[in-house]
This record gives sequence, structure tokens and C-alpha cells, in this order.
Amino acid sequence: MSAMYLIHAAYSYVMETRDLRWFQQVADGITVTELSEIEGTTQPGVSRALARLDREVGTPLLQRVGRTLRMTHAGSAFKRHVDALLHELDDGLAAVHQLVDPETGTVTLAFHPSLGTWLVPHLVSSFRADHPDVQFQLLPQLEAAATTVGARSGVDMELSTVRPLPGPVRWAGLLEEPLFLAVPPGHALADRQSRLHLAAAADEPFILIRPGSVLREITHDLATRAGFTPRQAFVCEDLATARAFVAAGLGVSVLPAPPAHDTADSPASIRYLPLADRHAVREIGLTWSEEHRMLPAARLFREHVMQRPPLPIART
Repeated sequence: MSAMYLIHAAYSYVMETRDLRWFQQVADGITVTELSEIEGTTQPGVSRALARLDREVGTPLLQRVGRTLRMTHAGSAFKRHVDALLHELDDGLAAVHQLVDPETGTVTLAFHPSLGTWLVPHLVSSFRADHPDVQFQLLPQLEAAATTVGARSGVDMELSTVRPLPGPVRWAGLLEEPLFLAVPPGHALADRQSRLHLAAAADEPFILIRPGSVLREITHDLATRAGFTPRQAFVCEDLATARAFVAAGLGVSVLPAPPAHDTADSPASIRYLPLADRHAVREIGLTWSEEHRMLPAARLFREHVMQRPPLPIART
């Protein structure tokens, strides 16, 4: 049964959209009594609405099992399309509402946790200064060599360290974050003043981020350029843990330095040694999918991110 048929059916009765919503709620388990109380109507009124749908469709959609109503086979088939239709209708109403007042929308923003202590709050707070009523749904994502945005992901955009493959996903570069060789206090290399070639750490045990992460790939690429394979000491899930392991003297690691104002997840004793390799950077950008319908509030935020200079980053 097509959505166009349901749209046509919606015009057959003045209150057909309401009837479809009532059918949806009863099919999802709400009793007629509960629904009548929620909607401020009578139980016979709800029953008549459900009967109208049966007549319009041409077969019973619900049947009584004991004291409750359950979907028939026809009702199950019908409900899938009702759910899709009402979802599209609600999206359309939200879109119209935001066109009238884009200041009241919601932005769904994914981001890598390593950006959540500095870049994300900077961009959100500066945006909210001009658009205080826009809401945000923030979705931390594990750093991986793939983006989370897509046509059906429900994500408007992502602050990412991953350039997407050619296709409908778009990328706007925001900054390049320098990477350093992080060493513990008292390490033989800790007092180096000049830029370091990573080959100087070829014999060191390395603290690595988990496989599949961008930093893991960059570390292996830099080591390959320097002519060695990193000797794995420990594998960590996130930057905070890797920094703690380095501070404890358990190895060295290729990491971004924390922003100067952010010392929460980085022991002050770690030395961040600049690397000579020009590839020792982590790109940070904004990704979004052209196949995902972005409502006005999200488009406003995208423009804000792309036009506003980000916070200064550490260049130890």
C-alpha cells in the first residue's frame, strides 16, 4: 500500500490524520480507555475513528484479544506505512515551523570525544550567543576511519578527523592539528629543543590508540616514513588514557597536545615534542551528507562553523 494512497485517504475525512494517529497509538499498545483520557475524548469516539479506518481500508485492522486490541495481519502491514507517513508528516510540519522560526530548531551533532573538551563547546557556545533557543543533540562517537553521517543516520553533521570518500558526504576543512611525540618526565628525549625525527623513537615502546582509529593509522604511516614499525606496549581507547599511560612512564605516543586552557585530561608532566615530518598533523573538519535533509537551524550552525575561526590549538 503506497504512501500516496494514504495521503489520498487522509483527504477523505476531515480528521483522518487524527484517526491515523489514534490507530498508531492503539496498535503500539495504548488502550482505548487510556487514549480517550489522553486525547480528552470519549471511548466511543475513539472506537468510531478506528471503525472509519476499517471501512476506508476495506478490512479490519484491529481485533479484540481478551480485553485488549491487537493488530490483524492487515493491520500490521498497514501500520508500517502509517508510521512512515506520519513520520514524514511530522518532519514536514517541523520543517515548516523552522522556516517560520528557525531559531527554535534542533541540531544533531556528532563528534569525536577528543574534540569534546575544546572545539565542540567553543562552537556551540559561540553559536548559542546569537541563537539562544536552538537546541543541540550531541553524539560522541569513537574515533574511526569512517564518518557517521549519511542519508538515514539521523545526524545533521559531524566534527570529524576523517575525510570522506567521494560521494554524497561533504567535507569542509577547519584546521590542521599538529601531532607530537608525547614522552614521560625524565625521558632521554624530553629536553630536545629542535624538531624531532620520529626515527629517534624507533626503539621505544609505543602507547597506541585502538585499531581502526585515525591516530593509529597516522602513527603507523609516520613510523613507516621513518623506517620502522612501532613496538606496541599498550593499546588505549582514547586520548586521555593514552596520555595517562605516557605520564606513568609506560611508553611514548604520537598525540595531539591538549589546548592550553584544557588540562583536565592531560598530566602537566608530559612533554610534547614537535615532529619534523610535515605529515604529523590530524585534520579536523565538518562533514555532512547531501542526502540528509538538513533543516534551517542545522544549516545556520553549519554556516557558523565554516565561517568562524576555531580556537587556537597547542603548538608546543
